[in-house]
Amino acid sequence: MLATFQLDGLGEPAPLDRTAGLEAVAEFIAGADAGFGGLYEVIPLDVPGDEELSYEERIITADDGHELTLRIFRPTGADGPLPAVLYIHGGGMTILRTEAPVHLRWCQSLASSGVIAISIDFRNAWTAAGHHPFPRGLDDCATGLDWVHEHRDELGISSITIQGESGGGNLTLATALKAKQEGRLDAIDGVYASVPYVSGGYHWPMGRRRTELPSLVENDGYFIACDLMDPLAYYYTPEAADEENPLAWPYHASVEDLVGLPPHVISVNELDPLRDEGLAYYRKLLAAGVEVTGKMNLGIVHGAELICRHAIPDVNAAAVADIVRFARNGG
Repeated sequence: MLATFQLDGLGEPAPLDRTAGLEAVAEFIAGADAGFGGLYEVIPLDVPGDEELSYEERIITADDGHELTLRIFRPTGADGPLPAVLYIHGGGMTILRTEAPVHLRWCQSLASSGVIAISIDFRNAWTAAGHHPFPRGLDDCATGLDWVHEHRDELGISSITIQGESGGGNLTLATALKAKQEGRLDAIDGVYASVPYVSGGYHWPMGRRRTELPSLVENDGYFIACDLMDPLAYYYTPEAADEENPLAWPYHASVEDLVGLPPHVISVNELDPLRDEGLAYYRKLLAAGVEVTGKMNLGIVHGAELICRHAIPDVNAAAVADIVRFARNGG
């Protein structure tokens, strides 16, 4: 599948880094958004098996008056309350769209497997309309979570699991951390982070990468690369003070920050530059006494279980089934 889009080899190095400044980085990100967005529009997704679903949209309002769309997919004819998976899409908190076919298909697959899938249309750090750095996207996710929690009975929801991949994995973990800080953990029954993008360390000196997170070196350039991820990270957190803020980059959370969190699953992929930061977060959750399961998917690159639905349907189906199993068990 990757060869079809000429993504099966190492790509060209990024033409700039964070030292180029926000304006130049924004121009680079606009191109990245168009490129990955175009890819997400044409990736084959035609695997049979999804059941008929009902669909609705709800418009909610963030604290600054901005309107957010919640897209709600549910199996038709289901009796009684169902577990909900609150989905936060990937894109480094900076690019891609909630309504991209890949993301919509993911929600449809979750709902076809017996849960209510709800996607949050949070604001990316980069939009054509302007810059929305941390914590705007995180605050939008918290707003979405609070609304769904408050409307559990109306929506027929028995439990809420937050789930996301890559940048959505970051926001998934950070939403739980923020809820703990603010005393709102009763809204969350479980947290499932897939291939989370959580260190912000993509500009670290090579020695630190090799010592602390060696997959940033071993797997650099397999579908994604540090020199692509770092401009996104910089645009999300342009303030140096946020580079190790756990709400921006959960990798930097202390064990004490994690104590008392609801059950987690951390899923990583063997050939992903982000593999080791996900594993590090899993180990920190263990140290904090959190009920947590760690998973490694062998032989696949970053996000392949989501984007390669057509090429590796067994891997896609297994990922969906595991999230649904976790959600059905109440986290």
